[in-house]
Amino acid sequence: MAAIGILNLHKRRNAVDRIYRERLTLNNLRDTDIESRYRLDRESIVYLMRLIGGDIRKSGRGRSIDPETQVLVTLRYMAKGDFYSETGDVHGVSRSSVCRIIHNVVTSINKRLHNISCGLPNCLGAVDGTLVPIIAPKQNEEAFVSRKGCHALNVQAVADADMRFTDVVCRWPGASHDAMVFDNCALKEHLEATNIGHLLGDSGYPLKPFLMTPYLHPGSPAEERFNKAHKRGRVVVERSFGVLKARFRCLSKSGGCLPFAPEKSANIILCCFKLHNLCLERGLPLPDISSDNDDSQTPGEFIHECGRGGIQRRNELTQLFSR
Repeated sequence: MAAIGILNLHKRRNAVDRIYRERLTLNNLRDTDIESRYRLDRESIVYLMRLIGGDIRKSGRGRSIDPETQVLVTLRYMAKGDFYSETGDVHGVSRSSVCRIIHNVVTSINKRLHNISCGLPNCLGAVDGTLVPIIAPKQNEEAFVSRKGCHALNVQAVADADMRFTDVVCRWPGASHDAMVFDNCALKEHLEATNIGHLLGDSGYPLKPFLMTPYLHPGSPAEERFNKAHKRGRVVVERSFGVLKARFRCLSKSGGCLPFAPEKSANIILCCFKLHNLCLERGLPLPDISSDNDDSQTPGEFIHECGRGGIQRRNELTQLFSR
């Protein structure tokens, strides 16, 4: 017994006291610093804290982690794409806590923030896909190798004229073609069944009555004018992707890649889209789109059958440019 007591005393004497770092709070930051660090303004962050506060009550052992810190940690990671250790150092939490916090907060935001919807019956806009780099998955790894040679998810989105995303699909591997992703999405089925309007897509998509693509070989001035108008309307989705990735660097190749399995990566991607829409709703300034924007894409080659309905609809629209 005496030996055990001596051993325990020896352990206590050699134990290293845990050092807690000071944690950042919104009250300690200037408004300009908040937007630079977290991409949202003070009021929007407070709004998120109130929205999901019930889901992310104080967590952690010993020194609990309050909801404000959890939200700030998550926004910092998505804004900068930092390593867990760097994000934790800035906010006074451990690396393991950062991993847990991010997924809890992202899951809660996706559950509570409902701002991606078609706004039916005016479900119109431009559709395109964007690649979000992820770490090589352990299963079915080859399916995630994109045309750019990196492992990625191919994320399809529809953006309206205000760069607001109205539909997002982020579950397909990077090797999936944009046309295949669209052909298997619920939005396509809805547009096909309701005939409420049409989307604009690049030449990588099939021509349909509800999906207008440009003329590959315009043969008249009217068709050339149609293509120019089509390009002006479709470019909004590419610009929206650029703004999204400039605001949330974890989605950009400049931020490395998402170090998560595909399902968890898709969860974070969807959360970034929702936060993008929140920033637009609250009138936050748009970030500068860097010259190395990785969303200037050339449509991949794909053989499509052009249905008569799609050709007829495009011809009708082209008539508007014949004068």
